[in-house]
Amino acid sequence: MSNETVYLLAADAILVSHVLFVAFVVLGLMAIYVGHWASWAWVRNLRFRVLHLVAITIVVLQSWVGVICPLTTWEMQLRELAGARTYEGSFIQYWLHALLYYDAPGWVFVAAYTAFGGLVVASWFIVPPRRRRR
Repeated sequence: MSNETVYLLAADAILVSHVLFVAFVVLGLMAIYVGHWASWAWVRNLRFRVLHLVAITIVVLQSWVGVICPLTTWEMQLRELAGARTYEGSFIQYWLHALLYYDAPGWVFVAAYTAFGGLVVASWFIVPPRRRRR
């Protein structure tokens, strides 16, 4: 297997990890609110909720200080090492990128991430997590 192939596979693995991270943050919040309505006990799991809160906090803080997500940086570096152009490639790569990357002024993302973070914080009051009972 050539170095270029290894770099592309690693870049694709990072891209998939990035999509899974975003899905965890977005779908996690949806699950919390739907789970509250549907009386799903697991949406109040303290570990899940702390992990979810930490995930969106990282995103919000990165946007406030203007730091590009390290996953994006590493993926693009690997694609460049492979000699590939960024944001082009396989079918899966193309569509995953279409879901994650948009053209908009930076302040739009800062505002959106901050608002989403506010919804996550609100979920701690609307659907408070609970410790397991022993």
